Amino acid sequence: MSLDALVRVRRGVMTVEVPLAVDDGRVVAVLGPNGAGKTTALHALAGLVPLDGGHVRVDGATWAGDGVHRAPEDRAVGLLAADHLLFPHLGALANVAFGPRSRGVDRRSAERRAREELDALGVGDLAGRRPSALSHGQAQRVALARALATDPRLLLLDEPLSALDPATRPHVRAGLAARLRAYAGMTVVVTHDPLDALTLADHLVFVEDGRVVQEGSPAEVVQRPRDPYVAQVVGLNLLAGVGSGTGAGDAVTTALGPVVTRDGGADRDAWVAFAPSAVALYDERPHGSTRNVWSATVGSVELVGQSARVRLLVGAAQTPLVAEVTAGSVAGLRLQAGTRLWAGVKASEVTSYPR
Repeated sequence: MSLDALVRVRRGVMTVEVPLAVDDGRVVAVLGPNGAGKTTALHALAGLVPLDGGHVRVDGATWAGDGVHRAPEDRAVGLLAADHLLFPHLGALANVAFGPRSRGVDRRSAERRAREELDALGVGDLAGRRPSALSHGQAQRVALARALATDPRLLLLDEPLSALDPATRPHVRAGLAARLRAYAGMTVVVTHDPLDALTLADHLVFVEDGRVVQEGSPAEVVQRPRDPYVAQVVGLNLLAGVGSGTGAGDAVTTALGPVVTRDGGADRDAWVAFAPSAVALYDERPHGSTRNVWSATVGSVELVGQSARVRLLVGAAQTPLVAEVTAGSVAGLRLQAGTRLWAGVKASEVTSYPR
């Protein structure tokens, strides 16, 4: 791996310990809730935070650890924060050229390199504008151009799209994804937005309370989440259970009681997962092919366009589940907080796999 890192940093009562490995041309996204340690790990890679243990090695050279701590300016790193931090008194071209100029490149060469990056990100026509005359999306692309103009070996992006409005974000995300595909170095993106991660990254690393709880390719993580936070991010209901292990149609025992899955029981600890769209809601107990049926109470209803996410508390244990139904179902069932109803999931919609 071109980047081989084990970031270990103490932050109050929490110790952040995050291993990261990235090859050239690859993008790793680090996801987690606020306070999980994502930005701390990123700043340690940049040299802004010293390690309390572990190491950061790039191309076999030690940047941190083993008694070494290279200063940020001595690391081939480009860092882009959520707040673009452009120099307000400089135009876009001068902002981008500042990076190579600070590394000893002559003015003409630095400006030529700056124009290349601005053009690659679709903002070359804004070279003379100052930050106050740029939109948030334009300013963020200029800031990315500035980070890339130094030709870093390691590009670090800290919530690069979080400050953008919903109308601007898809366009900037598409431009960023295209530029990262052409970038020959290594990229680490910190984000809490699953769409950003799934769009930009080749590999996902989920962090909670300073520790990695799951990692893998986007396809692996989406298909088989192994942590409740990960399941929430990828939009699945996830239950821990124990398989009965005798064949197809056997149930996995969970907090909801026995759950019949399409895979059959497992003779070991198992996860049970199903999509919110697989959860059907009824005002009376259903009969027929639905194998998994539970009494439930509506906790909340969030309407988005013509669909709604209904948060449920299910069974005597009040286990939380999420259903996704049409706006028509919300009206027809008169769904609101406190509504009592039945929730059902067909066995064919439920998957199980080892924990």
